[in-house]
Parts: sequence; structure tokens; C-alpha cells
Amino acid sequence: MDRERELLDAWRGGDLAAGSDLFEGHYRAIYRFFRARVEGELDDLVQTTFARCAASKDKLDGDGTFRGYAYAVARNVLRECYKAQRRRGAREVDFGCDSVADMGVSPTGQLAKRREQRLLLEALRTIPLDHQIALELFYWEDLSSADLARVLDIPHGTAKTRVRAARKALEARLAELASSPELLASTLGDLERWSADLRGHLADDPRAGR
Repeated sequence: MDRERELLDAWRGGDLAAGSDLFEGHYRAIYRFFRARVEGELDDLVQTTFARCAASKDKLDGDGTFRGYAYAVARNVLRECYKAQRRRGAREVDFGCDSVADMGVSPTGQLAKRREQRLLLEALRTIPLDHQIALELFYWEDLSSADLARVLDIPHGTAKTRVRAARKALEARLAELASSPELLASTLGDLERWSADLRGHLADDPRAGR
């Protein structure tokens, strides 16, 4: 984080190379964010996110990190992407209720090599988007509660409560989708491992190797 702050301060001071280093350092994370929720257009969405970060870099306050700010921008870009894909006159996407599955998106099943991974992927894509985002950023990306609150646009004090609610929603969905008690137990018993494996597969792309 100290290195990130140094780069951010240098970028704000006019050092374009520092800005490039920031973007390169966070490319994989932002790519994963979109790959879990969008089919196609991934590079365009990542580039749009970083372009908006560049245009508004002075809005990042002293308590936040660039990474948290980038995710907050990415969430807004994702909302606009879904809005553009919906039929004219359709209601606005509600990240508190709608899921990736509701958007008609199906992240490739090739990401999941084991049955536990497939179950987890299916459960994640069928819980509300903000639950999915909260879990992935808190557990997979190790985002602080302060940064998570920024991303979800909620008070800092409620961020961990949101994560607990999201975890309960995920566990309930896993129980509904599991084909057997044994599969459910295996998935829940090593949830962090299966999550970590999926996280790695989401960035398994030549363009995400930066």
C-alpha cells in the first residue's frame, strides 16, 4: 500500500509513468472483476475503467486506496454496460436484487475444473450482484472494509455486516443447488480453496498476464 500511495502521489504530480505502473499493477484484478460478470468486451471495459480513474484521480481522498477507487469506478462501468445491453424501456438494473444470471450472463463453465468449483460458480452467479461483489472483493481480493464500503457506496460501519449477509446468501444458495449432501459438505468445508482456484482461473487469459 505504501508503494501504491507513492505511485498515486507521483501520478497526481504529473508523472505519467507512475500512472502507467498503477494501471499495470491492477490490470489483472479489474479484469477478474469484469470476467466474473460480463461476456466479451472485457478489454474495453478495463480500459474505460482506467480512463475514468485517470480523469478523476484527484477525487480519491487520503483514506482510500487506488485499488478500492478503481473497483468503485469498475462497478459503475459495469452498471452502464448492463444498462446498454438491456432492451429499451426495461427497468434499471438493481445490484441489490439482480444477479449475473438475471443479466443473461453465463461465465464460461471451463473456469470450473472440479464439481465444487462448478457449484460455487453457479451459486455466485445467482446471488445478488452486490453480494457477489462483496464476497469476491473481501475474500478473493483482500479489500479492506473501508474500500469495500466505497465500492458498494455504503457507510463504512455496515461493510462487514454486508459481507456476513452475502456469505449467508451464498451458503443458502449452495445448499439449494448442491446435488448431494456430500458435495455441499465438500464445498463448504474448503470454501476458501475453491474460491482461490476460481480467482486464479478468472485471470487465466494472455491479456491478464500482466
